[in-house]
Amino acid sequence: MKALFFTREFPPYVYGGAGVHVEYLASELEKLMPIEVRSFGDQDLVSETMKVKGYDYDYDGFNSAEKKLKAIFQTLRTCVNMNVDPIDADVVHCHTWYAHFAGIVAKLCYGVPLVITTHSLEPLRPWKREQLGNGYDASSWIEKTAIEMADAIIAVSKETKEDVLKHFDVDESKVKVIYNGINLKEYRATQETSTLRKFNIDPSKPYVLFVGRITRQKGIIHLVNAIKYIDEDTQIVLCAGAPDTPEIGKEMADSVEEVKKTRKNVIWIADMLPKPEVIQLYSHADVFCCPSIYEPFGIINLEAMACETAVVASAVGGIKEVVIHNETGILVPVQQQDSAPFEPIDPDQFSKDLAEGINSVISNDEKRKAMEKAGRQRVEDVFDWSAIAKEVHQLYKSLKK
Repeated sequence: MKALFFTREFPPYVYGGAGVHVEYLASELEKLMPIEVRSFGDQDLVSETMKVKGYDYDYDGFNSAEKKLKAIFQTLRTCVNMNVDPIDADVVHCHTWYAHFAGIVAKLCYGVPLVITTHSLEPLRPWKREQLGNGYDASSWIEKTAIEMADAIIAVSKETKEDVLKHFDVDESKVKVIYNGINLKEYRATQETSTLRKFNIDPSKPYVLFVGRITRQKGIIHLVNAIKYIDEDTQIVLCAGAPDTPEIGKEMADSVEEVKKTRKNVIWIADMLPKPEVIQLYSHADVFCCPSIYEPFGIINLEAMACETAVVASAVGGIKEVVIHNETGILVPVQQQDSAPFEPIDPDQFSKDLAEGINSVISNDEKRKAMEKAGRQRVEDVFDWSAIAKEVHQLYKSLKK
């Protein structure tokens, strides 16, 4: 049996949690079956068990298109190109709406069973209109069409399954919860400190760490606004890049600049760092903060826990299934508006609550160390990629004609 992945992200071009998921799932699945990956990019790799081919996304022919619609047109073109090469797989597996149109075409033109992993859902990301304009209507239609015609849907958390059933017309029997995972050999605590020295992080003083993209979804602005409430001796390390839009990039820059006027120990790393450097940052942080306002799973929390770092995270989505409150970290409630469901009713209170959680963990050595050990144990017990790949493989076999 052979599986074909359609994905926007694949190494060396990985910028988010979905890309991390695809990378490690493919690596584990190729131990069980032949895997082919068709991605956006210029990859070209062939081994005994995996073939990876990139398809050009940066096509100049759309340069005259409206700026916010260009991404939609490029995406559709790339997804069609992914289908021009004949498909000989037994199952096609799509990751994120960017690749869903490729799956739609493959199912219709080649008759191949279609699997969709729901890394996030467009109805729950209304801020994407800032990035895509009316293209958000197109991305939403693509996602809805793919999910409702899929032969199987993988939800990365129980709450995501509930969201799928609420927002799409699908049979519950088609939706299976399979968590994201972590490479336990790669993500583990290290004593190496070269990255701390590189960015002038003082290893003798505590620091709270954020890792992620600059997007509304990740809630980073709420953490920046919390800095004034965090103990003055705690360093703030923001490993944050790839802004969704120039506007949110500027908002982030202005917010950090304002904080730096009264506080000198705020370190903003705007680059997307290589994994070994991020692992160093996780390993030496006293707290990892995940202030997301929407998060189907939150793989970054697994990465921090695997590196034996306590987590302070917003109690939303799949995070509540990853972080155990008062055991592996602190979950901070987010009271959200009905009219704008992905914004806190009181943003300042949410920022204060984040700061309170961070301060409580850093100030209590015994509590923090217990969380560090419990976090590592939890990822070992529940989130090993090899076991997750076997679940996905079994799902594929159930679809084979």
